[in-house]
Parts: sequence; C-alpha cells; structure tokens
Amino acid sequence: MKALLITRDSALHAEIASQGAARVPPLTLVATRTGMRDALDRLVPDAPALVIVDAHDFEPSDADMLERLAKHYPEANFMLLTREHQQDLLIRAMRAGVREVLQLPLNHRAFHEAIDRIAASAGVTSMREGKVLAFISCKGGSGATFISTNFGYGLATLAEKKVLLIDLHGQFGDATLYVSDQRPAMTLSDVCSQIARIDGPFLESCLVHVTGGFGILAAADDPGHKVELKAEHMDAILRVARKHYDYILLDVGRQIDAISLRALDSADAIYPVLQLGLPDIRDGRRLLDIFRSLGYPLDNTRLIVNRYEKGGKLRLQDLRSALGADILHTMPNDYLAVTDSVNQGVPVLRLSRNAPVSRSLAELVESITAHRLPENKGLFDRLFGRGDGDQ
Repeated sequence: MKALLITRDSALHAEIASQGAARVPPLTLVATRTGMRDALDRLVPDAPALVIVDAHDFEPSDADMLERLAKHYPEANFMLLTREHQQDLLIRAMRAGVREVLQLPLNHRAFHEAIDRIAASAGVTSMREGKVLAFISCKGGSGATFISTNFGYGLATLAEKKVLLIDLHGQFGDATLYVSDQRPAMTLSDVCSQIARIDGPFLESCLVHVTGGFGILAAADDPGHKVELKAEHMDAILRVARKHYDYILLDVGRQIDAISLRALDSADAIYPVLQLGLPDIRDGRRLLDIFRSLGYPLDNTRLIVNRYEKGGKLRLQDLRSALGADILHTMPNDYLAVTDSVNQGVPVLRLSRNAPVSRSLAELVESITAHRLPENKGLFDRLFGRGDGDQ
C-alpha cells in the first residue's frame, strides 16, 4: 500500500517508515510533505492509497486545506495523528473523509490495527495469520529445546505446515544443533541489526533450513557479538513471521527480559516444560505466578511434562493441584532415542520413528493442529506406514 505522510517531525517519519516496512504487504511512503500547504502545492502524481496527517500543531486554516486535499485524492483513506482531541478539528476531519484518528505518541499496535482496517476495506489481503506458540523451561535441563525443535519438525513433516522457530536463548542458544549440522549464517542479533530490511524473503534467507517447511532463526553464538535487542525488534519480526508461516515457535529458555516478555505477550499459547520433580514444580509455580502477575490468560498456558514415567511417587494430579494449570501433554522418558537424536543433530522423528518419544511427538502435533485441520487423522499412518528406505 502506498502512503503520503504529512509531517515536520523527522523522528515520526522514521518511526512510521520502519513500522510500514515491517508489514506484509509493506506500507510504503512514496512521498513526504512538511505541511498541508506543501501537500497541496506538490500533489503526488501517482495518487496514494493512504494519507497520514500529523495534526498535532494544526492551525484553523489547515483544516480547510485538509478538506481540499481530500478532494484531490478522492480514493485515498485518511489517517489523522494528534496529541489531543480537538472537537472542531475532528468534526471537520470526519467531513473530509478521515476515518482513523490516532493519539500521539504513536501506539504501534493501534497503528497496525488501523492499517489492517484500511487494508481490509481496500481489499488488500494478507498471506497468512500464523500462530505463535512459546515453549519455556521451568527449570534448566527440562527439555524445552528438544521438544520445541522436534515439534517444529513434526509440524512441518507430519502436518505439512510452514514453521519458523526463533531461538531466544540469548548468546548461548543451541536450538539448531538439536536438528541440524548446519552453521547459522545469520542470527537473531544480525536480523535485529538490520531490522529496517525485515520482510518475508529477508527473514527466510536468515534461517537454518531443517526441511523445506521448517527453518530456525538461531540465537547469537558469539558472546562478544553485542547488538542491542529491543522489544520493538521482536514486534517487527513476529509481525512479518505471522504473514509468512503457519506456526512460529519460540524457544524462550528461562530468562525473563524485555525481549522474551514481548515475545510472550504476542504468544497465542504458552507451554511451560517441566519434569515431575519437586525442584521443577517449585520453579514452575514461580513462573506461573509471574505469568499471572502479567495478566496472561490461564487458558492459554498449559503444561508439558517431560520424561514422564507412570507409577512414580508424584502424580500428574499432584502437579495440577500444586500449579493450578492444565497439562497439555506428557512426553515419555525415552532416554536412548532422545540421546541419539541430540548427539547426532537429527530429528528424532526421522532417526527413530518407532520410538515412544516419536509417537508422543506425533500425538502432540495432532492435538495442537486437529482443531484447525480436522482432516489430519492420518498423522500416524504418515509417520509409521513408510518403509525404512524413507528415513
């Protein structure tokens, strides 16, 4: 979508240009004018689909010129940005055809929601609306990275989804090593340092491709590689990713910082991973308390119990009672298959497809995708019905 921006504020110009570039399709600023008089004197030959007007210092005469400008661009949508509501200005803006009025400083979510409404009215459709699923360890060594990476592989190969996994483990993430022997050419830090370039093809080019439908955006592996990661960087990455992938998996690790919080804020579902032991339960309770204090809906937070063995002294019911959260899934204690998979860097579904942990991963894929794809009743046939030569 092409837009004309009317503002004297260079910082606002840069902010809108950056937010627009992160959209799919992008919002492109084809021209900028310093004021209403400048916009009337220098009309854009190729009429924009959107006119964004910074009205925080509007004079009475500017409202007259706004009405005149609307007549020059009769097919354009108009968006007004203002620091305080001026009743007379708003009435005249509505008469001129303005349908979106936003408060300054710019709220990014409100801005994108307004652009979405304008795009929908103009018949501009997005490509996808991917779901963001976050996997977070309650305690170190709980197995969240193994589950998230192998679940991503299962989504891509069994459910035929396009999947992106983002490793948020800071400078010591190793998600790629669980399912690939490729060395990342680009990392999350590299993408954030070039955030103005973010779009679908650029993001895809930065991934380690495990399969044609499953890619991983690696964490930085060099402790000396210091790039300031900002919460708005995560907003931009996820906004693009949702349009290009069916599922975006977040391997959050254990740290709770500005980046991981922004990622968790955007998640459609959060899966804390823990084992059935007292230290895990204690740390799990602390983590869920944090989520409750942040206002995360309890219905969107469901537990995954890893290395589960029936007959132990602690029962699943004890875990539910202690944490007050539902259990989505249990992963069996399949030590040999998991160890072989991790040591070889090969997805367990490919290496040991008949192993109990592989069957459990297939069940997890089926349980999460079944409500979206009721026809996915053949996952087990697809996984276990092949000959050995298909590995």
